[in-house]
Amino acid sequence: MAIIVNLDVMLAKRKMRSKELAEIIGITSANLSILKSGKAKAVRFSTLEAICKALDCQPADILEYQKD
Repeated sequence: MAIIVNLDVMLAKRKMRSKELAEIIGITSANLSILKSGKAKAVRFSTLEAICKALDCQPADILEYQKD
């Protein structure tokens, strides 16, 4: 199972920097970087909700499932 994180794509579409998003949603830049790289083991729904609100998108715009 492979979950692909497309957060970089959404940031580019919204012309927003990672640091700006991290400040808006209230997490550290380091934690956002871990999420963007796909190395996060989990993501809280509250964090996902804050990201979607800040980027005006849906969870499916950020997370994608691809079969191995």
